[in-house]
Amino acid sequence: MIRKYLFLLILFAFSAMAWGQEEGWKQLFDGKDLVGWKHVGPGSMTVEDGLIRTHGGMGLLYWTGGKVGDCVIRVVFRMRDANDNSGVFIRIPIEPREEWMPVHYGYEVQIDNHPETSNEDDYHVTGTLYSLTKPLAKPGKPGPEWNTMEITLDGPRTMVVLNGMKVTDYTEGNPVPERKFDFEPQRGTRPNEGYFGLQNHSDNDIVFFKEVAIKALKK
Repeated sequence: MIRKYLFLLILFAFSAMAWGQEEGWKQLFDGKDLVGWKHVGPGSMTVEDGLIRTHGGMGLLYWTGGKVGDCVIRVVFRMRDANDNSGVFIRIPIEPREEWMPVHYGYEVQIDNHPETSNEDDYHVTGTLYSLTKPLAKPGKPGPEWNTMEITLDGPRTMVVLNGMKVTDYTEGNPVPERKFDFEPQRGTRPNEGYFGLQNHSDNDIVFFKEVAIKALKK
């Protein structure tokens, strides 16, 4: 009976490993440290209880493994409070050296369920390309509930699915509104491949990330 039990455990373990390989996801955060990541700008990121935690800002923790494209980036996050501000930066053309270059030359996939509290509108809500796209849905969950965001980079096309609902489907060249604030990104095309990272926004905005993973698109 014991042998049979051990055999089933081993079989289950190998099946789980095979499933993970079949899925093709590469985990970029192991829950222990930030090896492979680098922070630029004010504030910091730390690992607490197996989660990446934001501190102060505005800064960026980016993946140093190089540019990514034709892939899906999966980020699982939660806000400490009912609402907090953060973001996932994508399509950054060169390795970041300070916090504002990614703003103006990449895209920020926003994390902020209530932009109206900052006198901003729906173009600044969770899952949009910050100030550029209007949400197709607003499925963001308040803290401390977990949210799963999948960002698909398919050539010049960017799609964002949040908690199973599509929020953004944007292709380079689609019309976007004019800038309303100085802190909004400069308009213009972004590269098909680029660096990506996680934003720490301010002392009052605490966001936790428990998973950051990437999967190549099947072409």
